[in-house]
Amino acid sequence: MAADNLTKSSAMQDRRRRKSLSIFRPSLSGLTTIRDPAPDSAPAAMLRKNFRQSSTFSMPPTPTSPLASSALERNDSNSSFERSSSPIPLSRPRTLQKVSRPSSLFGSFRSLHSVQDEEEKLVRTRSNNSSVTDDVPSFFDITNMVVLHHGEVQSGGGMFRKKNTYLVLTNSHLLRFKTQVKASEAFPNIPVSLGRSSTMRHSRLSSGGSITETPVSTDGCIGTPLHQVVAVYKLDDGRPYFTIEVAHLDEAANQPLTMSLLLNDPRESDLWLTSIRAAVAKMRVADPMPPLRKTIEYLVKAVEYECDYDPNHFRMFKVVSRASKSGGRSSSDDLAKLTSSIYYLVIGFQKLHLVPLPRTARLGSTVSLSEPTGTSHGICSLTSVCLQSSDDAFQLGFRTPLQPSTTLYLASSCVIDIALWIRQAAEFLRPAWLELPFLWHVPRALDDSLLPVSSPDEDEDDHQCFDRTLTAYCVAYNVDPSNIRYTVDYNCEDAPEFELLKPNNPRRPRYTVLELLSIMRALCYNESFHSISFADADLSGLHGLCDQFGSEHVLWTTRTGGHLNLPKPEQNWLLIHEIQSIALKSKRLRRLNFSSCLKRKPRDEDNARDEGSGICEAIFPLCGQQLTNVDWIILNGIALAELDIDYLYAAAIEKSCHFRAIDMKDCGLNSNSLRTVMQGILHQEETLESVDISCNPVRLNAEQFGRQLSSLQRIRRLNLSNTNCSAAKQALLDSGTLLRWKLEELSLSGTTLNEESIEAITDYLADKQASTLRRLRLDQCQLTGKQAAAILEAMNEGHGKARNAHVQISENKLELGHDLLVEAIKSSKTPSHMTMAMLEYTREQNFRDLISALVDNKSLRYLDISRISLPFDANEHTCKLLRHMLETNDTLEDLNISGEETHLEAVTLGPGLRDALKGLEKNKSLKVIRVEHQALGLPGANALASVLEKNCTLQELHCEDNGINLQAFTSLVNAMKNNMSICFLPTMDKDRAWSRQKVDREIDSMRDGTPISSSQVTKSNVRKVFSGAMHGGRSFSNRNQEKPPPPPGYTEQDVQAAVASLDQRWDAELTRLQGYLRRNYCLAHNLPLPEEASASSPVESPKASSGEGLATALKAASLDRTPQSELDLQLGHKQNDWPMVDDGLHAGDSDRDREYGEKLIDFGDEASDSGGELTMAVKQVCG
Repeated sequence: MAADNLTKSSAMQDRRRRKSLSIFRPSLSGLTTIRDPAPDSAPAAMLRKNFRQSSTFSMPPTPTSPLASSALERNDSNSSFERSSSPIPLSRPRTLQKVSRPSSLFGSFRSLHSVQDEEEKLVRTRSNNSSVTDDVPSFFDITNMVVLHHGEVQSGGGMFRKKNTYLVLTNSHLLRFKTQVKASEAFPNIPVSLGRSSTMRHSRLSSGGSITETPVSTDGCIGTPLHQVVAVYKLDDGRPYFTIEVAHLDEAANQPLTMSLLLNDPRESDLWLTSIRAAVAKMRVADPMPPLRKTIEYLVKAVEYECDYDPNHFRMFKVVSRASKSGGRSSSDDLAKLTSSIYYLVIGFQKLHLVPLPRTARLGSTVSLSEPTGTSHGICSLTSVCLQSSDDAFQLGFRTPLQPSTTLYLASSCVIDIALWIRQAAEFLRPAWLELPFLWHVPRALDDSLLPVSSPDEDEDDHQCFDRTLTAYCVAYNVDPSNIRYTVDYNCEDAPEFELLKPNNPRRPRYTVLELLSIMRALCYNESFHSISFADADLSGLHGLCDQFGSEHVLWTTRTGGHLNLPKPEQNWLLIHEIQSIALKSKRLRRLNFSSCLKRKPRDEDNARDEGSGICEAIFPLCGQQLTNVDWIILNGIALAELDIDYLYAAAIEKSCHFRAIDMKDCGLNSNSLRTVMQGILHQEETLESVDISCNPVRLNAEQFGRQLSSLQRIRRLNLSNTNCSAAKQALLDSGTLLRWKLEELSLSGTTLNEESIEAITDYLADKQASTLRRLRLDQCQLTGKQAAAILEAMNEGHGKARNAHVQISENKLELGHDLLVEAIKSSKTPSHMTMAMLEYTREQNFRDLISALVDNKSLRYLDISRISLPFDANEHTCKLLRHMLETNDTLEDLNISGEETHLEAVTLGPGLRDALKGLEKNKSLKVIRVEHQALGLPGANALASVLEKNCTLQELHCEDNGINLQAFTSLVNAMKNNMSICFLPTMDKDRAWSRQKVDREIDSMRDGTPISSSQVTKSNVRKVFSGAMHGGRSFSNRNQEKPPPPPGYTEQDVQAAVASLDQRWDAELTRLQGYLRRNYCLAHNLPLPEEASASSPVESPKASSGEGLATALKAASLDRTPQSELDLQLGHKQNDWPMVDDGLHAGDSDRDREYGEKLIDFGDEASDSGGELTMAVKQVCG
């Protein structure tokens, strides 16, 4: 009795253990330790005997399996399966001997449960009495299963085998029985039918690839948990019957499987497909299975590898990459190549990733991301999302511009969720888009399930997420977003204005085609920019370029969804498409600036017509049909063809266009094209605000042109610069025409004005109607001082009040009648801003009179007298007067006294300007001063440093291109330590480059003129070169200094070390300067100071070395720490006329060697006073 109880207890324990290895378990993490008893024990034999009588739900053994003759054993310390060393004493049953042949080409790819089933087959014997309890394993509980559908189908058991199985679909599993009788024994509600099967007897070719067929048992059942099903879809493999493919994945074992159901009745096929999909969907809702942690880690690594991981934008799904068939009849070999594979589809922040299953060496091994074979596609390159409600299959299309499209044929039981999350991700990257640029072919009911996306109005500071959209397009098109530079102007007309700048990479002065497409497509639907400027951005890459691989970029509808009536839009250039998209899809966009964005030349052939710029073809048809709100178009600097003029004229004659401006400066207009343009814009007389036809090779008829302009009513800006007028005694613009407008800007520069024109302008300026004028450009108009004085007096409003306007009278003959001009300036009859640049004085006295008048002037706030040419350098009296003006004038806020330097001549005021600048020490009104190209050098830099130490109102100092070397720059930076007002001081990049070029040039000339070897030069010459580079003096003609005896030679490495020390010192001074400027900016704008500026002495200011002391230090640096001198010391050679250094400086101190040159530069004047310059320098370095 006790033995029987022990036997029953052991049997129950063995069944519980066998149940832990069931394929119907969702995970293997809960396995308990298994240790089978010895083979010769009675309980073990009884257990095997009892189990053999009920083991029908098993898999056939595979001869190639290494575990076919081993027992399963599991240790407490190891969770993986290992081979047992003890053989199984029982022989293989006779009924299983047939399976000794190779079962399938893919027999090595078996599921995890085949390991356990093989062991059960080896110890199993048949029972003559079959029952439900005998056929169903003891670890399988069918009491809770509900049969949903059942029937006989044909499935493939290998590449060259066909099997008829009876399929039973329950609420939790999909079971395959050998016969209907076996199914009815397991489920009594399934009737026993001995009739002929209606399934067609066709052979089933198994699919290859990563998914394998599950071997069919000869007298058992195979079950697939529904939560492991990845997809159920129709398979179009070219066979004359209907195929359903069920793909499932045992994630714990990392084993992909597939099962194909072949039916000849389409209704039966649809019924099976619908039933399995519904059961899987219900199972997913009732019992969701979370992904394994190792799977998540693997996918995170894969997405991080693509730099696309964001925890808030990470969605993962299991999908099947379906086998695609081109169509037509297929042979057996073709059918064998139709492979399907299971992948993970990850929806990242900016990409969709198709990640393959992780590679595992054995069960339980860790996964890695070595050599990933998946693919990634940018979400912004998505062109189509197609799915149907009949099965789990769907298609995703992607295309990069100018490349063929790529289509992914996928399937997933989560197809609805995948489509919704893809749509959510696409709308997140383009929140302002009303119509996404890809085909959305989904069931109608799916549109009602779309997830809400945050409105772009909630993120106004980011300009409706423009950066997000731009970056997404760059990632999709595989371009670097950091190379794109732009700015937003909030102070211009029609603000804010998006302005595209030059690329960030200096080696590429123009954007690539994909970069331009990324920028222009990111601007679509953006309502935050009222103006967009592509000025000076080269768009030539899109000119004449067509994309023949797709048409998703072609516009077919308007912003509101209406039909777009444009001729043959699919044949247009990409430039036309992108400009139309920007203008058509934004209702707040008012201004487009294309100045100098195309570098094209008009075609001169008579037979072929010039195709034009493409810009006019893109924008003007939209304006003519009132499909855009753009009414200010700037085409300056673009050569326009006759075709462009035709498009312009066709739109301009439509009064409904409401054009405000069409600027065509330097567009190559001739007399005929200008006549056509003027005839067109006359129809816009009620709305036109600006006319710019300057710099075109035309000759205007004053009478006719004036009559045309007089019909325009709302002109605010008129630019007729550099145009020729045919009238000799007639005003180009009479005062009546000018008084009809409320002008804000009038430009006549480069146009010769006769007396009638000057009189008309003065009459206009004297009227109150001219109070709106803010800028008057009369440069190079052959004005005399008398005429300029008349213009200034006409603008005088009296009562000592200056008109807020800017008058430019540069490059005129103002020396004629100069006294009248000086008197007008002295009497404060000038406007607030005035430019008198590039004046040529033949008498220096006239320039002194101008400076003297500025002493008494109380109306000017801005004055530009730059590039003034004197017969000689300004004398002492002139410089003293200029210094007095800088000290006493209390109204000027912005002064420009810069010079000019060209290859032929240099226009400067001479060395006396250096002393005159010291007058700024007492100035209390100037905020900005410009003294560029005046050859200030070290003395001028010292004068400016003195100004910085004493002036507390100056905010900007522009002093570049003045021959400022390192010592002069250090002096300026030192003066910034106690100055709290300067917010701008140039980094002296041009001066630094000038200093470096001077060093290189003098070294080259020294090498060419000195008879030495190719590897050595004279050190005394190098000392002179670097002394000149540091102090700005001449290196070879300093007669006051005694030349030292020539020391031994040195190598090229010494020259490089000395130049590197100069560069390091420049960088150090730049760092100090940036710190001071950052501190002052925070003080000016009431911002918290940075941490480095909070300290009283953030950066120790080095002392600017004098010429003699620094030359001595360079002498020591160039003679004592060279590789040649160290080699001489090691060889015991004597160094002539040079003292020996301390023992601390030897060849092994590499760290001190690197700091030696820089510390010697810091060596100051105290060395020259002591008489032992070299010794003190060495002691300073040694500490």
